[in-house]
Amino acid sequence: MADYVQVSTATETREQALQLARTAVQARLAAGAQIIGPVTSVFWHAGEFGTGEEWRLLLKTTGNRYPQLEKHLVDNHPWKNPEVCATPITGAEPCLEWIRSNTTPSD
Repeated sequence: MADYVQVSTATETREQALQLARTAVQARLAAGAQIIGPVTSVFWHAGEFGTGEEWRLLLKTTGNRYPQLEKHLVDNHPWKNPEVCATPITGAEPCLEWIRSNTTPSD
């Protein structure tokens, strides 16, 4: 796993995305989150072709915190089998420090 990752998932509603974002950031599983939408998705699901509108949720975290963030998203997501993807990120050191310091669990 990379040192820093951007994690993405999608939900049916803005409120669902906001709830996942709030709980993940409050638990310091992610330093921050962005909600984008609605976006149009084109996909295969359960053997059927489909299209629909979703709300995209992007979260920034460390590679060390990713397993806990993934579990949080899967356990709290309204969908039975949500897409959760992690993409390695690089960036300016102050940004990476922001991610690192805001995903450190508080005592």
